[in-house]
Amino acid sequence: MEHKAFILLLAIVTVAFGWVLLPFYGAVFWAVILAIIFNPLQRALQRRIRNRNLASLGSLLVCVLIAVLPVILIAMSLVQEVTGLYQRINTGQQDFGAYAEQIRQALPSFAQDWLNRIGMTDFDSIRNRLSEGALAGSQFIANRALNIGQNTFQFVVNFFVMLYLLFFFFRDGAQLARRIRDAVPLEESRKRQLFAKFTTVVRATVKGNVIVAITQGALGGLAFWFFDIQGALLWAVLMAVLSLLPAVGAGLVWGPVAIYFIVTGAVVQGIALTVYGILVIGLVDNILRPILVGKDTKMPDYVILISTLGGMALLGLNGFVIGPLIAALFMAAWALFANSDDDQSRPAPIAESPLAGRRVENTGPKINTTTAPAVPRIDRP
Repeated sequence: MEHKAFILLLAIVTVAFGWVLLPFYGAVFWAVILAIIFNPLQRALQRRIRNRNLASLGSLLVCVLIAVLPVILIAMSLVQEVTGLYQRINTGQQDFGAYAEQIRQALPSFAQDWLNRIGMTDFDSIRNRLSEGALAGSQFIANRALNIGQNTFQFVVNFFVMLYLLFFFFRDGAQLARRIRDAVPLEESRKRQLFAKFTTVVRATVKGNVIVAITQGALGGLAFWFFDIQGALLWAVLMAVLSLLPAVGAGLVWGPVAIYFIVTGAVVQGIALTVYGILVIGLVDNILRPILVGKDTKMPDYVILISTLGGMALLGLNGFVIGPLIAALFMAAWALFANSDDDQSRPAPIAESPLAGRRVENTGPKINTTTAPAVPRIDRP
């Protein structure tokens, strides 16, 4: 009864502590992620700088310069870009429905007949729906950007909480991870495998997938800037986000633009964008992902796709890491369970004596029984 009461108390205080940290779960989560990513840098600095506080402060500054500051600058520019796009769509300066109408008029007669056969005769309604959808989407993004601007105080608090936690994770992360691993009530081999899987998936998802996404988005944005397409930064960020999804990719952005170029008469630009998208943007995933992620740690594409979409639908931007992480731990836990069942069903080997089949030699001093003097016998009176 005492043991059960203690377990109940442990569960209650754990849930309560998680509930207290819930408003700052994003700050805590990204502090842990960045600490895992930049842990090799922290170890290298700590070997050269004996003071742990100075080494942790150096790692924190490098992390801010490399990972945090560029994201903030891109986000600020993106807010301005989205706001301008919403104003252009709202005033009619940019009409996606008109672009669709131009594509329809540029199609050959057999393509228009095929559209009529499949029931797409009312192209005006499709045009209106495209215009309404683009306006609604830009309005949603603009409202989200406005909410972020209004919640500046909350963002600043979460940002400094993340930096504060990141400093202590750099300094005391090894001891904290060791204590957590010792407290987990599992076998040592299973704990090692699960913790290794956790670290591998976090590094692969953030370091590998994010670098691939940033590279594809940058290359796509550079192409849009070269072809003088409005909102190049917005489309670059959108391509980077879509690059996180396998089997979807940045082609959903540059593909329709290339088709628009071709059917509206800009054949050279359309073909050039298509070749660039396939040979440059598309091959980045095939070249960089195996190098940064590794073939052994890569999950199937359909698992990554479903877990990433589900994670982002439930948790927002944080879900692109949490979703694949949960999927990887799910697969690792079930693999351990299956292996444990196989080990239990396998017959145990017959134990043999360590001395069986071996010749035991006497390593002590040798006594010559033929020449050894006889021990005199003493009779007790």
